[in-house]
Amino acid sequence: MTDPIVAYLEQHLDDYLADLRTLVAIDSGSNDKGGVDAVTGWLAERLEALGFTVEWRRQERFGDDLVARRSGAGRSRVMLLGHADTVYPGGTAAARPMTAAGDKILGPGTCDMKAGLVTGLYALRALHHVGWAGNDATTFLVVSDEEIGERHSVPLLKAEGPAHDAILTLEAARDSGDIVTARKAVRWYTVEARGRAAHAGVEPDKGRSATLAIARFVDAAYALNGMREGMTVNPGRVSGGGSPSIVADRATARFDLRARTDAQLDELEAAFNDLASRPLVPGVAFSATLEKGSGCPAMERTEGVARLEALAIGVARDLGYDLDGAATGGGSDISFAAHAGTPGLDGLGPIGGLDHGPDEYILRGSIVPRTALLAKLLVTIEAERQRGAGNG
Repeated sequence: MTDPIVAYLEQHLDDYLADLRTLVAIDSGSNDKGGVDAVTGWLAERLEALGFTVEWRRQERFGDDLVARRSGAGRSRVMLLGHADTVYPGGTAAARPMTAAGDKILGPGTCDMKAGLVTGLYALRALHHVGWAGNDATTFLVVSDEEIGERHSVPLLKAEGPAHDAILTLEAARDSGDIVTARKAVRWYTVEARGRAAHAGVEPDKGRSATLAIARFVDAAYALNGMREGMTVNPGRVSGGGSPSIVADRATARFDLRARTDAQLDELEAAFNDLASRPLVPGVAFSATLEKGSGCPAMERTEGVARLEALAIGVARDLGYDLDGAATGGGSDISFAAHAGTPGLDGLGPIGGLDHGPDEYILRGSIVPRTALLAKLLVTIEAERQRGAGNG
């Protein structure tokens, strides 16, 4: 006998794809307030039809953040989390409308992460269809600034996360089908070297080369890679100097620092800043500045995350497929929402890949299984909470 949630989703797969096509046809780059608001407005109308109360966090420059809430008869408090912005400039949706190529559904934002938003909606619709009484509180939070460094939603994410028992993030699954159970912490630094200019031919000895110093710093910083397992330092843009006839008095380099835990990133950061205090070239001083808005905490695989992972694996097994958890180096909204320890899972959207490029896709065949996983995970989290309350 077909599971009623799976049956509902199979019967409404064409509706799902039509709704995804609607969202993909909307340009919603992070700086396109009108487009982002159109995406969240579309979603808000459909959540209201399911009994959600919609709250807006209005923004002047960027899209408004959507907070939709619904109360139920259960004990658990669960948040579905996503973002409405994409990386694509205006005109991309018209130039590359959603298309199908075999099992792949291609289009700007399909994977990152409009399919995830539609998955969240259809999981809730399926549960409504079968008459499930719901969690104590279900929150659907959609922010508008996930793809940029200038983030207004971080305080909202940090406030909402601790108010819930679990966070389920709707980013796409890895191309292997894995969900995400850990993400690295990240910080970006700009390092400036300040030396002394001089004529390179007449009196080079009076100069203090900032470009030489920044080159030595890049080499020394790169050697910090692997200080602990998972620690990485990546030098990005390097610039400085001018005419070859001038000993350069200024040079800069930007760095990406990552580690598996916040504590390990603190350790890496301390080593990096210690390096900046050393005179790698006599007469040249360094300054290391943490770039505004670049910090992202780790999503750590805590005991709570491991318990959620086990629940998800069990649900997938009941649905007839295997599932694994994976760690990734990239940050996500859940990194902020889970900062205070609320357990969560990421990658609960359809399987997809090649984000931010012309071949971005999701797999049609993964839509029903992954949406069913999300729906049944909500039910399972509630059942687990009920059992815990009964044992207490």
